Amino acid sequence: MSTVNPPRGPIPFAVPPLENGDRLTRDEFERRYRAMPNLKKAELIEGVVYMPATVRYSNHGRPHSYLTHWIGDYVEETPGVDCGNDTSARLDLDNMPQPDAMLLILPECGGNCQISEDDYIENAPELVAEVSSSTVSFDLNTKKDVYRRCGVREYIVWRVLDREIDWFILENNQFVPLKTDAQGIYKSHVFPGLWLDAAALVAGSLKKVTQALKNGIDSHEHTAFVKKLNYQAQE
Repeated sequence: MSTVNPPRGPIPFAVPPLENGDRLTRDEFERRYRAMPNLKKAELIEGVVYMPATVRYSNHGRPHSYLTHWIGDYVEETPGVDCGNDTSARLDLDNMPQPDAMLLILPECGGNCQISEDDYIENAPELVAEVSSSTVSFDLNTKKDVYRRCGVREYIVWRVLDREIDWFILENNQFVPLKTDAQGIYKSHVFPGLWLDAAALVAGSLKKVTQALKNGIDSHEHTAFVKKLNYQAQE
């Protein structure tokens, strides 16, 4: 009775899996990502695949939740804007990051982004935020330069281990630090009324964070911004 010997060597995949450090085109990155439905996060930055390690509670999960809660509250009070959480964005042919949070003006209200037929963000959202512990150097250098070059107008990095929040705004094609007011409140230039008590957010004092945001939403600038968005949507 004859037997069939199994083939030697690794069994080929129908679609090769993503591996950290792979150099791929964006199309190939997307093809491999789609073939791995259980993969939670992968990014293509300057043509290189980055796959972060497992997420910890205090260093990422909790601050990420606080950050998205703050952004979500702003969206609820600001018709014409929307947000995303861990959403891939096609910035250019070499970059498809998956930022921790983003805030965008809807296309019909004059925003920069478009939503593709296959439900991806295309072009740069107006604001991107990253929660950073082990990736601080990467987020403040390589990724920051990508966001700048692709036209992200505001960039927030929460340096969890340093207990600091950096907020950058795009001026003359460069990211420059946004300064707080006398009360230590950050006030967005692109999204009027998006105010942040950074010290309170770092300390986990969500009531203070909510109050600062409420003050921003109650401002004349926010009212004028909502009217502007509504006007653009009706044109």
